[in-house]
Amino acid sequence: MFGWFGNKNKEVDINFANIGVDMHSHILPGIDDGAQNIDQSLILASHFSNLGFTKLVATPHIMADYYRNTPETIGRALDTLQEALLKNNSALNVQAAAEYYVDEAFEKKLNQKELLTFGNNFVLFELSFINPPQNLIDMLYRIQDAGYVPVLAHPERYPYYGSIENYLQIRDSGCNLQINTIALTGYYGPEARKMAEELVDYNAVDFIGSDMHHPKHAAALKKSLELPRVQKLISEGLLNKSLL
Repeated sequence: MFGWFGNKNKEVDINFANIGVDMHSHILPGIDDGAQNIDQSLILASHFSNLGFTKLVATPHIMADYYRNTPETIGRALDTLQEALLKNNSALNVQAAAEYYVDEAFEKKLNQKELLTFGNNFVLFELSFINPPQNLIDMLYRIQDAGYVPVLAHPERYPYYGSIENYLQIRDSGCNLQINTIALTGYYGPEARKMAEELVDYNAVDFIGSDMHHPKHAAALKKSLELPRVQKLISEGLLNKSLL
């Protein structure tokens, strides 16, 4: 599993490191639908390094029906990756939080204040891609009342919201929005691309993330970083840099 970090040449201009920290990836080995083993984790890590990233926040899924991760399972996977990075002489700094699916288990963890966070008590969460949640705005206020700062993952991928006005309302309710930059390449289709573009154009993007699961995402990420809208986000400032 060694040798992934032998090439010191960056794939793209080092200015892309100005993004700061990638705060949404599935690089931890064997605990969700991302990297399935440590070799795959190291391949993804090498892609991040070659793109100029020095720090990541890994965010494995926590979903009651599929990925029943806990702080313990996430911590063990993080330890495994950190040890492997050290053996491979990689300077990549990987920390961990989670990507929560909003379900009954999430609400229980919220009530007990047991959520994994990153940065300034940020909590990354996702919604169903098919069915709109009930009372999302109320949930956002509950998250904040518990002392957390909500961050909605990949808003461009929820077709039922349909218009930028709905996302502006969500953001005005105290929720940060994190787009997947690869959506701007058309990776998820034209509708997701159009919404991602609108979110950028309305200055409604707080974080960008790779949501990297596998090398195809890495290739799309490289392409996305060259897009004018991504360069606009980087130049105007993102909360990613606050995580350094």
